[in-house]
Amino acid sequence: MESVAEKLRISQSTVSFWMARAGERRLERVEFSNRKPGCERGWNRISASVEQRIVELRRSLREESVLGEYGAEAIARALSAEMGVGVPSIATINRALARTGLQDGTRRVRRAAPPKGWYLPALACGEAELDCFDLIEELKIADGPLVWILNGTSLHGGLVDSWPLEQAKARLVFERLLERWRRDGLPTYAQFDNGTQFQGAHQYADTVGRVSRLCLSLGITPVFAPPREPGLQNAIEGYNALWLGKVWQRWQVRDFAHLQALCSAYVAAHRARNRCRQEKAPQRRAIPPNFTPDLKAQLQGTIIYVRRSDEQGRVRLLGRSFAVCERWPHRLVRSEVNFTEKHIRFYALRRRDPQDQPLLHEIAYASKDKPFQGEL
Repeated sequence: MESVAEKLRISQSTVSFWMARAGERRLERVEFSNRKPGCERGWNRISASVEQRIVELRRSLREESVLGEYGAEAIARALSAEMGVGVPSIATINRALARTGLQDGTRRVRRAAPPKGWYLPALACGEAELDCFDLIEELKIADGPLVWILNGTSLHGGLVDSWPLEQAKARLVFERLLERWRRDGLPTYAQFDNGTQFQGAHQYADTVGRVSRLCLSLGITPVFAPPREPGLQNAIEGYNALWLGKVWQRWQVRDFAHLQALCSAYVAAHRARNRCRQEKAPQRRAIPPNFTPDLKAQLQGTIIYVRRSDEQGRVRLLGRSFAVCERWPHRLVRSEVNFTEKHIRFYALRRRDPQDQPLLHEIAYASKDKPFQGEL
C-alpha cells in the first residue's frame, strides 16, 4: 500500500479505503466510481425501456390521436393495450413525464393573502383602527322570545363586544355603539354590512341613516362592505362564529337576563386574554366630553362604499347608479362620498396587488341633505 500511494501520489488512507471497498472481489468486478453506497436505481422504478416507450407514446398520441388526448391516462390505456399486465400507474407515468420534462400543464399560482384591511391604505399599514359590527338574527331562547345579537370587534386590537337585543332596531344599535365609543375611544373607521339597521332605508335615494350620522358627527368614517362578497367581513364573521360556538351553543340559556350575563362574562374574559394585542393596536381618540348627538345636523365628512361594478362598469350606492369605468367591469371599487367637498371618488381595488389603487373617476355630488326623519 505504501508503494502504491507513493506511486500515485495519494495518501495511504485513500489506498486503504479503496482496498476495503474491493474486499475479496476481483478488481474488474469492483465499482470504483466515487458515488454513495446503495442501489444505483430504485428497486421499484420502471425500466428504462418502459420509460422510453412512455415518451414515444406521448409524442405519437399528441400527433395522431383522434381524441387529441396525450396525458397520463391516455398513455396508460395505450400501454395496457400493448403490455396487457404490469402497466405503470397514472402517478408513475406522470413522474416519468416530469423527469423527461414533457409535462406541459401549468400549476396553480398561490399568492399570499393581502394584509388585513387592504382596501383602506391607512388601515393596511397599521396607522388606523377599524371597528366591525354585525347582527346575528333571530336566535330563539327555549320557552322565550327571539333575540338578536349585536357583535363588534376591532380589526387590529380584537376589542370585542356582544349585546343581546330584544328588537333589531337602528335606535338600539345607535345606543350600543355610542356606549362602546364612550368607554373605549373612537376608531378611524367603522364597518358595517348593508342592513337597514346600519345603512338606513333602501327605498329612498340619498338616504343617510342614524348610525352613519352618528359616525360622521364623531369624525368616524363609515365603511359599507359589498353585498355577498367574501373576505372584507372576515374579522366580524370570525367573531360571530366564535361567539356562537363558545356562548350560544355551549350554555342552556334560560332567559334574556341570563343571556346578557353570559355575554358580559365572555366579553370580559375575551378582552382580558387579548390585552397585549390591544396595547399594540393604533391609538383610539377620546370622545368629546360634552358630545351630544345631533342627527339633523348638516352632513360633514366621508362615507365609503366598497362595491363590485357590473358588466358596464357601473356601481350602485345611495340608491343611485354611477358610471365609473367601462374598462373596470365586475371588479371591486372603493367609492368615497365626501359630503364636505361634495364629490365622489372611485378607486380601483385588486386583491392581487393591494398597494395599487388608482383613481378611476371623480364626479360632483351635491346631496340634497335630506333631514333625518326618524325618532331622535
